[in-house]
Amino acid sequence: MAKRDYYEILGIAKNATQDEIKKAYRKLAIQYHPDKNPDNPEAEEKFKEAAEAYEVLSNQEKRQRYDQFGHQGLGGNGGFGGGGMNMDDIFSQFGDIFGGGGGFDSFFGGGSRGRRTKKGTNLRVKLKLNLKEVANGVEKKIKVKRHVLADGVTFTTCSTCQGTGQIKKVVNTMLGQMVSASTCHVCGGNGQIVDKKPAEADARGLILKEEVIAINIPGGVADGMQLSMSGKGNETAGGIPGDLLIVIEEVEDDILQRDGNNVVYDLYVNFVDAALGAQVEVPTIDGKVKIKLDPGTQSGKMLRLKGKGIKDINGYGKGDQLIHVNVWTPKQLSKEEKQILEGLRNSENFKPDPGNSEKSFFDKMKEFF
Repeated sequence: MAKRDYYEILGIAKNATQDEIKKAYRKLAIQYHPDKNPDNPEAEEKFKEAAEAYEVLSNQEKRQRYDQFGHQGLGGNGGFGGGGMNMDDIFSQFGDIFGGGGGFDSFFGGGSRGRRTKKGTNLRVKLKLNLKEVANGVEKKIKVKRHVLADGVTFTTCSTCQGTGQIKKVVNTMLGQMVSASTCHVCGGNGQIVDKKPAEADARGLILKEEVIAINIPGGVADGMQLSMSGKGNETAGGIPGDLLIVIEEVEDDILQRDGNNVVYDLYVNFVDAALGAQVEVPTIDGKVKIKLDPGTQSGKMLRLKGKGIKDINGYGKGDQLIHVNVWTPKQLSKEEKQILEGLRNSENFKPDPGNSEKSFFDKMKEFF
């Protein structure tokens, strides 16, 4: 099922300010909060949907990628990795959207969600892709070192906060007694602390482990684009794992040049082939193909190979390959070749006709766009 537009979900315009985005999300979060809609799967889904939209649109970098490339610009999974999204993820990241230390819980009177779940740190890796991989998409397997919980680690309830993850203080003010809540400094808000751990684990019960992770890269990604894999970052004691952020690094091709979803190739032909016509071989992303040059082909002519470009990241087909014809003039000629050309110098067919000259390369490029 296709994802809904994030602006539509929050009911805002595409030029909405950050304050308008926050207000729209707050309104929906109150309306569909699980504590106000117990045992209501539809309300929970709308709550998650609103949180995912806010997670992207409240982040300037993600919002820019979404505006340019749509959902596929976020790895095809949205801000939370699609199906990997859970309620702990939402409450841990946006619990303070209502202001104050209590977040959602203080706003709704401290219901069953009294403890906010801590999230592990994100990992960031660079992934180099050649033009063919960028064009068609590819599965890559990479080695990642991440902190994970060691085998045999056990936890016990934090005695400082009694498992709530928060420390509450009663403060006397001129308006009377007020209760303030802050994250427990002992357990970091998890409500649990490490009880037993193996010798190789650190104080948090974590070890550094190398893993091989398979990444599906969609066709049409661009240099600098960042994809996200939910839950593949560092783990944390008693919390949820962070994310793996994959930054695309596009390696330039020696022959083909990328221009959006199109690729451009400079074809050099001798003037005999240009005059008489010929069948020539040109490289494409998927291998070499033969094309036909019509007799009288002029330098600067632009040919198009339909669908031989790069996949659109939003799934709107593929770009084309544009072939820029350059008629090559030899710098050295044999005596016989010179005699042949001298005999043709005064021929009417060899006299240039400015009125029928081809348009410039840049004018030709404008016609394609």
